Amino acid sequence: MKKLALLLLFPFGLMAQEKKVLDHSAYDLWRNIENPKVSNDGKYVAFGTKPNGLGNETVSLIESGGANVLTYDRSSSHSFSNNSQYLFFKITNDFEADRDLKRKKTKEEKMPKDTLAIYSIPARKLEKIAGVKSFKVPEKWDDYLVYLYEPEKDTTKAAKKLKKRDKKNGYDLVVRELSTGNSYTFEYVLDYQIAEEGQGLSLITTGKDSTIQKGVYRFDFTDKSFKPVFRAKGEYYQLNWDRLAKSFTFITDTDTTKALIRDYHLHLWQQGSDSSMTLMSNKDLDNLNVNHEFKNYFSESGKRLFFQVKEYPILQDTSLLDDEIVNVEVWNYNDDRLYTVQEIDKNNDVKSGYLSYYDMASKKIVRLGSSQFTDVEVSDQGDGNTVIATDERPYWHLVQWEGGPIQRDFYSVDINSGSSTKIETAIRGSVRLSPKGKYAYWYESQDSAWFAYSFAEGKVQRLTDNKEVLFYDEENDAPDYPSPYGLMSWTENDSKVLIYDRFDIWEVNPAGTVSRKRLTSGRSDKIQYRYVRLDPEERFIKSNQLLTLRSFNEKDKSSGIYSMTYGKNQLKKLRSGNVSVGRILKARDAQQVIFTEESFTQFPDLLSSDISFKKVQRVTNINPQQKEYNWGTAELYKWTSLDGIELEGMLIKPENFDPNKKYPMIVNFYERSSDGLNGHREPSPGRSTINYSFYASRGYLIFNPNVHYKVGYPGESAYNCVIPGVEALIKEGFVDEKNIGVQGHSWGGYQIAYLITKTDIFKCAEAGAPVPNMISAYGGIRWWTGLSRMFQYEHTQSRIGGTLWDKRDLYIENSPIFFIDKVNTPVLIMHNDADGHVPWYQGIEYFVALKRLNKPSWLLNYQGEPHWPQKLQNRIDFNIRLAQYFDYYLKGAPMPKWMSDGVPAIELGINQGLELTEE
Repeated sequence: MKKLALLLLFPFGLMAQEKKVLDHSAYDLWRNIENPKVSNDGKYVAFGTKPNGLGNETVSLIESGGANVLTYDRSSSHSFSNNSQYLFFKITNDFEADRDLKRKKTKEEKMPKDTLAIYSIPARKLEKIAGVKSFKVPEKWDDYLVYLYEPEKDTTKAAKKLKKRDKKNGYDLVVRELSTGNSYTFEYVLDYQIAEEGQGLSLITTGKDSTIQKGVYRFDFTDKSFKPVFRAKGEYYQLNWDRLAKSFTFITDTDTTKALIRDYHLHLWQQGSDSSMTLMSNKDLDNLNVNHEFKNYFSESGKRLFFQVKEYPILQDTSLLDDEIVNVEVWNYNDDRLYTVQEIDKNNDVKSGYLSYYDMASKKIVRLGSSQFTDVEVSDQGDGNTVIATDERPYWHLVQWEGGPIQRDFYSVDINSGSSTKIETAIRGSVRLSPKGKYAYWYESQDSAWFAYSFAEGKVQRLTDNKEVLFYDEENDAPDYPSPYGLMSWTENDSKVLIYDRFDIWEVNPAGTVSRKRLTSGRSDKIQYRYVRLDPEERFIKSNQLLTLRSFNEKDKSSGIYSMTYGKNQLKKLRSGNVSVGRILKARDAQQVIFTEESFTQFPDLLSSDISFKKVQRVTNINPQQKEYNWGTAELYKWTSLDGIELEGMLIKPENFDPNKKYPMIVNFYERSSDGLNGHREPSPGRSTINYSFYASRGYLIFNPNVHYKVGYPGESAYNCVIPGVEALIKEGFVDEKNIGVQGHSWGGYQIAYLITKTDIFKCAEAGAPVPNMISAYGGIRWWTGLSRMFQYEHTQSRIGGTLWDKRDLYIENSPIFFIDKVNTPVLIMHNDADGHVPWYQGIEYFVALKRLNKPSWLLNYQGEPHWPQKLQNRIDFNIRLAQYFDYYLKGAPMPKWMSDGVPAIELGINQGLELTEE
């Protein structure tokens, strides 16, 4: 007779510890920092926190020195004012109260509305405005806030005769003058936009009455009034300002008939005008249409307006009945894209058009794009006279078996006429323009080198020859062209280009013969240096500019922060340690930064400093409860593979580790992960892998070994790297060799499926979204992209290095399905039916074969979920089952009911079977 006990996990043998052991309830305790921001004056830091499980989000405002100013629960979407005097955020309903209302089937319109919070930082005063739908804060001008809100329902008879305020009719728009408190309201607004730098506000309204008709209006900040720009019945799209608020644009469709071909008009309002002018409509185009789905934009100076025109849509005959319409897919071997790719691209194909621009001075319209081009770029943020275009369509068919980067033909386009000239053919890489447009540049994968094209000289110059050092991935072990380490930036006036190798930054002359100068010296010490761009609007590096660099030591995985003056090129260490340095954010108008440092034991709390990093102060302490729990430590572990390669991996131990004891161990790996040694891993319901801190807290060792691959033998490579590492750890004496499990997802899941056909060293295994059959998978589709999976085996991660008919034996040798009779290890599989990466039938093939041979096996399918569960309840459920599974096999805990008895289909979503059984 079995007894059932409902337990989420079984902390076997750990109850007597002084510190608490992590369990699944910890997800709600641990919080992450969301959207950190520093005020423009550098004096304040604002951030949100969000629980890893269920609960309210919170907004906090803290002085850069660390003193708390404000913490508000149930809030999000925070923004500073340009002058750093205000913090704005949304206040939402309480999480649990909201869930109770949903359980009562409360209608959406009766759910509590969001509240806008306006916090005056100098006055330490909070004001709340209920019913706010959205708000916008000027980026580079002051004293105003604009928000859309739904006022309290007016039940008077007069009010009942008015239009309802809703998504269709619009809501009230309020312009709030912060210094005076004055507000200016406009009703029934659907959309509104503000300019970046100049005072500009425009809106679209459905109209109120004969005095306020449907149309586009603007707010005049001089006399504080709303003024019409264009009024007419119809639909309105793509409202957008230029940077300085001298012009804005929009598109109209004022045809009130039900015509299938809509007549879109492009409008422009300019400063000093009472109304907008029509720049273009369908009648001005030859079988083309103004593209109302393209977000029109202005050049940086506002002198050019960029928009698109596109082909007329292909229309269905509306007179046909459903039983007269034939929906049949025709797959043609001459198609440049597989039909599945066409389906994925269909929405973009319908929306895409040809880039054009309107010149404010000459009042001339020029079309730059065409059906031939897939990408067009104009130099100098749209103000330059250099235009490039690329055409990848001739090579679309090759992507299915070659993968990326796709090849492209490269053209120069005349800014005045739109005529084009082909420059290069079949470039395997993306072509981009230097800031001033003197050069086009790209990394050519086939040559593993950087190139530049000089428009003045009309010739291509190779920038790197890979003789002194390599500028491509030195550790590439796939049958594909190696990737570059990246391009850091250009210098002023396009005079130099700065390029990374594995460790250093090189200054390269883009003209003339190959000329390079190394600016850093990290190779000898195996230290990587990478530039941190602190100004998001920076376009190039200036002479004598102070550069902030982030370092990474490949030997011990430590990080640091350095500075260097460009031109002098002397590195100065500002900060370093056995941590991983995270994102660094600088105040726009002050020499103040915020940043994070983390390690396995150190949460990435916010730190504040001046740009010299001499006086670093801790700003937050988000998860103080961590000190109450048994945590863990992370260290590098080294061994030698069966191929004679020295390898390294991560070894995670419990905080209270005793080398004289034996511990159960879980092996978890993908490809190479050791560089993430100092990554922090707080308790979180992950989508597809074990949580290291969670299992370490509960007395497990975790081993994450690096794998180096030999082309054609990915399975054997995994065996040759992983198993010797496990055996080396067993010899250390603290691993319980009878209780070792293995877990991995996707490519990791495949490798696990392979390993357990070759070894019985693991007592149990969890393989997520595995590929047991490379032959059937080779002919499958990656449903998220529609691409054939062939390229993956011939060139990328699966590393076979040839076609199925050229390397037939290797496809069989590397497919666990053909050797499944050799498996003696219990297997838990997680594979979801909406997986867009690995076809779900791979998981089914695997499970059915194991079941046929009566091998202990289970398959978890989170219905409707993709490559990994995304919904929080499903992620938590997966983590509970995974812990129960490993606890049963590796710690002798009771077996859960879902493993012993299963969960019948009639109980789907009703009973989960998480109860533990006892004999």
